[in-house]
Amino acid sequence: MGQPESHLRVIDVDKALCRKLLDTEQSIPRDSMFEDDLFESTCEDIANRNEARVIQDIGRLIVPAPEELARRGATHLKHLIQNVDESWIKSIPLVNGPRPQPDFSVGFKPSAFTADQLKKLNPYVGDWQTTSRIVATDEMYFPFLTSEVKCGNEALNIADRQNAHSASVAANAVVEIYRTVSRQDELHGKILTFSVSHDHRAVRIYGHYVLINGKDTSFYRHLIREFSITDQDGKEKWTTYTFTLNVYDEFRGIHHDRITSAADQLPDPEVFLVEPFS
Repeated sequence: MGQPESHLRVIDVDKALCRKLLDTEQSIPRDSMFEDDLFESTCEDIANRNEARVIQDIGRLIVPAPEELARRGATHLKHLIQNVDESWIKSIPLVNGPRPQPDFSVGFKPSAFTADQLKKLNPYVGDWQTTSRIVATDEMYFPFLTSEVKCGNEALNIADRQNAHSASVAANAVVEIYRTVSRQDELHGKILTFSVSHDHRAVRIYGHYVLINGKDTSFYRHLIREFSITDQDGKEKWTTYTFTLNVYDEFRGIHHDRITSAADQLPDPEVFLVEPFS
């Protein structure tokens, strides 16, 4: 799924949100491999190395992990779950081919929802044997961030395509429940998930949005930033880290409210009464 840019652009309010996610300052880690006296040698060491090495050395300095942040005191992130190179085994692909398996992805734990919301969502989740349009795995509901790391020629283009597929599956999860309660038009032109494609120096940040036309849903991406962390002596080495923290702090709440607003309106699961044996 190429998920191209659309001539019908993302709505202005979400463009403003993207600017806020880029511009809002955050605290950055201390004693990391991105310290000024280590940054140049770190980038040199991982140049021309494989994806595993890039992820190991700088992956979490590009896209931080919410579970680690929660353990370190960011308790507002305690209902987020992260997956590392884990197949979205419950998901239903939107195109022929394998299910998404991002290098890194973030979504909501079941604990992010009330018991009543989970009961209403359950028919759309199914049991461990069934696939679903609203969950990626048994423990990840409504993913909203994916990251792909690729190395070599044309690497980022491959990462972009993989992120586009994952993001479309994730965005469709929200569209599905909004269609169920006849509110799908509210999602038209809105960013529903984000992605990061990167190698040892180049980064592309996208917002992924949907266009709704009756029963049809089209998926598109909006390029938020593209840059090199090594330019100007590493001037933007923390840009993606800060952006991701702001996604966790700002967008997470917006997205959660959006999902629960529709979930609250889902019909109660049918209850079948069975006559007791005499």
